[in-house]
Parts: sequence; structure tokens; C-alpha cells
Amino acid sequence: MNNRISKNFFYKRFNKNYNSYAYTSIIEHENMSKNNIAYQTFTKKGPIAFLPISNKETSIVYSLKGDKNLKAVEALINKFNIKYKIKKINRINCFELKSSNLRFYYHKNILAFGDLLHKVHPLAGQGFNMTLRDIKVLLELIQSKIDNGLDVDISICKEFENKSRHKNYLFSNGIDFIYEFFNVKNKILSKSVQIVGKNKYFNKFFTNLADKGLVI
Repeated sequence: MNNRISKNFFYKRFNKNYNSYAYTSIIEHENMSKNNIAYQTFTKKGPIAFLPISNKETSIVYSLKGDKNLKAVEALINKFNIKYKIKKINRINCFELKSSNLRFYYHKNILAFGDLLHKVHPLAGQGFNMTLRDIKVLLELIQSKIDNGLDVDISICKEFENKSRHKNYLFSNGIDFIYEFFNVKNKILSKSVQIVGKNKYFNKFFTNLADKGLVI
């Protein structure tokens, strides 16, 4: 995202700094016959997600507010782990958390894609899913051109922007709303979150959101 093309042509964007860092690692643990369910815990400092890779390995994504602090993360992983008998916590990587949405998706015949188009908070695990949906839209546009005997040319860029930009912007703001919802510090909201967490319909909605994203 910091190459010459992105700096020169794709610098106009809507940005938000979360004043947080995301810490990622892979833990090695005792063998589990069914390590196939991800779970996320909302701690006072931010959400931590445990994402299974295999029966012996699980990926960790922990979003923490405040300054970078690698030393504290390993202890926090152990503190909020409720499932695994950890043998080893591998190298912990860290990056600053920001959200961004490009105002314009293309320049001449250059089409932006992936994280360059949109970055969202990892809270709902939707960053890569958004890119997969963009790929689907782009492939459908290309196939439509081919089916109708039309050239696959620069017009694809404009059509892709028209079809995807407003959806990505709304979806990104939806993820941001969820982030802010879980981070407002007052007792009324905390009680509301507890009620929502016990409601099977809300649980089903958030599960589908994490698995499939939001259909707009």
C-alpha cells in the first residue's frame, strides 16, 4: 500500500485511527480431536479471537487499545485462553489498527484492490471476506463482457466501482458501528450486551455475519 502507484493515484480516502494495535500469533497446543470452532472474547482492553488452524495449532488475533506493548500480550493470551493446553506461543507480530476506504477505485486503467480499497477493524473477521466478494463482482462483470461479445477494457474499472463502492462503504461503517457499540463504557450498554448475548436470534445474526458477511 506504500508503493509509488498507491501514493500517486490512490491517496484520497476516508480514514479512521482506532488508537489500537492488533497482535497476531500462532499457539501450539495439545492435540484436540475437534478443533474446528472459532471463538472471540470481548475483554476490557479489546477483543481477542482464537481461530483454529489444525488440531494442534490455533491462530490468535488480539486487538488492544493504547501504545504498543508486546510483553503484555503473551500473559493476556494465557489469561483469556479457556480452551487450549498451550505448549508454545510463537512469535507475536503487531500492526497499527486503522480503517480506510478509497474514494476512487481506479485511475485510468489501474484498478485498486484488496486492502488498498478497504481496511476494517478485525473485530468481525471480515477484511478478507470483503475482498472475496469484490473478486466475485469483478469476475461476474468480466464474464458478462465475454458472454455479450464485448471487449474487456477500461470500462470494467468504472462498472466495478459503481457496483461495489457504496456497498463496501456501508459495510465498513457497519463494522465500525459494531466496534464502537462494544467499546462504549457505560453500565446501560454493558447490560444490553449481556441481554443480546443471551438472545439466540442476535447470536445467529452475528454468527452469520462472521461466516458470510452482510448481504447489501
